[in-house]
Amino acid sequence: MIIDLPKTTTGDINKRLVQEREEGGAIALGRVLTLLIDVGDHDPEEAIAAANDASREHPCRVLVITSEGPGEDSELDAQIRLGGDAGASEVVLLKPSAAQSRHLDTLVLPLLLPDAPIVTWWPYQVPKDPAEHPLGTLARRRITDSTECSSPTATLHDLAAEYREGDTDLAWTRTTLWRGLIAATLDQPPYEPVQRAVVSGESTHPSVDLMAAWLRWALNCPVEIERIADAPAITQVKLERRSGDIVLDRPDGKTAALRQPDQPEHRIALPIRQLRECLAEELRRLDADEVYGEVLRKGLPKVEVNA
Repeated sequence: MIIDLPKTTTGDINKRLVQEREEGGAIALGRVLTLLIDVGDHDPEEAIAAANDASREHPCRVLVITSEGPGEDSELDAQIRLGGDAGASEVVLLKPSAAQSRHLDTLVLPLLLPDAPIVTWWPYQVPKDPAEHPLGTLARRRITDSTECSSPTATLHDLAAEYREGDTDLAWTRTTLWRGLIAATLDQPPYEPVQRAVVSGESTHPSVDLMAAWLRWALNCPVEIERIADAPAITQVKLERRSGDIVLDRPDGKTAALRQPDQPEHRIALPIRQLRECLAEELRRLDADEVYGEVLRKGLPKVEVNA
């Protein structure tokens, strides 16, 4: 169900939500959080689709704010999506005027679920300081996506400079499976220290930088990045040890080969993670991701780049 509300107010939006709740029954039950999505001037549909998929695991109220609002300073256009058009959530698409966009916190306050945690997600543009952004100040968790920025590596360093507890980035989430496999491999004999590590991958993909930063922070060894144009995200991690190299290789973005000394090659399904998977993972935790903070601030500055 899609309900268009042109030239409306947040009070009228709330009244319509209550009306639909009373008429539809269970559509508003069991909401566990409010998800704020700031899409700027981008098309909101991809972000809404990802939020709808994630909401099947985390039922929530989704407030999507776009900068493509009406010309009049006092006007607000909105759209409510319920039922099949909203997954297991309620979606409210807000199109504020330019004047209202300068006070986004005040705009969304009446629409927040009472006594429920708030998560803010910027799927495209990344604020200079997410914790100080009007929508970031309301949130317990703040999710950015440096993958979508024009200068991902520079964005990571900006995020490191302004990091606060509760910040995270989907480029970090995309490394979860790689980190799990590497950790499991190193947790087996012969337990030798890693002397050097090399991470290979797409030239500008921030997950490559964060994977290298995690290895630098966790293993305390030299780590280099080999950047490959048009590669599918991370393509290889090589760990050099005295007994021989450990190599996790994924050249096609789908299946990885794990090669270790004196062991047969193992084939592992390791597809590039989809946006909805990453968002759902981040919504599972509402506490600070301390490892991400340490990697961003202490590991990233020590990574060697081999262009």
